[in-house]
Amino acid sequence: MSREKEIIDLTRSLDQDLEIYSAGKYEDPKLTLKPWASLREEGFRVSQVSLGTQTGTHIDAPSHFTEDGATLEQFPVRGLLGPYCWINLDTISGSANPGGQVSAYKGESILFLASPRGHAKITKNALFTLCSLPAGLWVLSGSVSVEEGDPFYFNRAAAEHGIFLVEDLEPEASKQVKPGGKLIALPLKLSGVSGAPCRVVVIQ
Repeated sequence: MSREKEIIDLTRSLDQDLEIYSAGKYEDPKLTLKPWASLREEGFRVSQVSLGTQTGTHIDAPSHFTEDGATLEQFPVRGLLGPYCWINLDTISGSANPGGQVSAYKGESILFLASPRGHAKITKNALFTLCSLPAGLWVLSGSVSVEEGDPFYFNRAAAEHGIFLVEDLEPEASKQVKPGGKLIALPLKLSGVSGAPCRVVVIQ
């Protein structure tokens, strides 16, 4: 008797409560949703949406952090879905042998990097152990920083290794993800950009 599959939507809602990234004097484009056409005037409804490429749950292409990195459309759609390897970043963060901590990796094209504590601080050695795995898509649950690295060290290292990175998952939903599932991450089909909002679903 087969067990019923659980479907977990890891996507943040794009609404007026969504927090927009800012740092110092910089701020990402604001999310605006406003009516464009109405039933009374045009006989149908249309809304105008304005947002940045990294708004809400999104995918970063390598070009987000590297001058000559790949843009969004260069990643094959087949790489956006399939089995994932679940890795606990809190476990590898203090390990002298991070390679042993990723022994569960069986050649999956997707890494699901989880920090049950919400934020992991990992060593550069642990980061480059992850970068050495032939997985083209990383999905990050929680946040991560790198010891003796600047705030963007993790993102830049991933980009320099040609890795596409999904970030800003819905935090409570992402805590439900377990090893052994399949993931689907489908961004808007934009060309020539460094990323796009992304619908992310896990089936386990």
